Amino acid sequence: MKATPAIEVKNLTIGYGDFVLLKDLNYTVNKGDIFIIMGGSGCGKSSMLRVLTGLTLPQKGSVCINGVDFTRAAPEKREQIMRRSGILYQSGALFSSMTLAENIALPLQQYSACSGREIKDLVSLKLALVGLAGFEDFYPSEISGGMKKRAGLARALALDPDIVYFDEPSAGLDPVSSRLLDDLILDINRCLNTTIVVVTHELASIFAIGSNSIFLDGESKSIQGYGNPRELLKNPPNEKVLNFLTRGEGKHA
Repeated sequence: MKATPAIEVKNLTIGYGDFVLLKDLNYTVNKGDIFIIMGGSGCGKSSMLRVLTGLTLPQKGSVCINGVDFTRAAPEKREQIMRRSGILYQSGALFSSMTLAENIALPLQQYSACSGREIKDLVSLKLALVGLAGFEDFYPSEISGGMKKRAGLARALALDPDIVYFDEPSAGLDPVSSRLLDDLILDINRCLNTTIVVVTHELASIFAIGSNSIFLDGESKSIQGYGNPRELLKNPPNEKVLNFLTRGEGKHA
C-alpha cells in the first residue's frame, strides 16, 4: 500500500535575515510515521520545528500539511491546520498556577464546543492515556519532571491532533523516565495512529522509536541522511551520519 504524506517539505530554506541556516531541503513525513529530526547541536533542528509548526516562516520553499500549502495558506486556514496539531515542548510548558486538569482543559475551552462536563471527562481520559489518572488536582510543582512531560503530552493530545511534535522530549530526564516516555510515544502512535515528529539527538530514543528520519548537517546546511535510523546505521550514507549514530566510534552493525 502506498504511503500517504502527512507533511511534504519542498525546496525549503531556513534562515534569519541574510543568514542561511539550512537550504534546499526536501523530505516527506508519511501518515503514521514516528519521524526523527536529528543532528548535532546548532544544526537547525529547533528552527526546522518552528517552521513545521508555523511559528516561523521559511526564507524559501513550502511545507504542505495533509495536502495544503501551510506556508502560503490564508491566516484562517493556517490556524485551522495548527489546531489539528499538538506540541510537547522541552519543559512541558505547563502553566504553574494551574492544576493539571486546568492546563489540559485550556485548549478544549478555547477551541471546542464541549460542555463543562464533557471537558472534565476528556481531561480525565487524556491524563489516564499518559498514565496520570487521579492527578487532576495536582500542580506542576508537585510532580516529577517525567510526569510534567506526560502532562504536557496530555495537553498536546487534548484536541485529538493528526500530528504531534516533540521538542527534545528526553531532555532533563533520567534513563528510566526517558524510556517510559519513549514507550508512551510508541503506544500513542500505535493506538491512535497519530503522526509523530520528534526533534532529538538522543540515540537510545532515535533507535527505539524512529520509523523514518533526516540527519541535518549545519556545516553543509543540508540533509546528509534520510531514512529509517536503524537502516542508516547499517548502511550509513557518509562519515558524518556514521559518526553521529555511533557516538564517533565509526563502527556500525
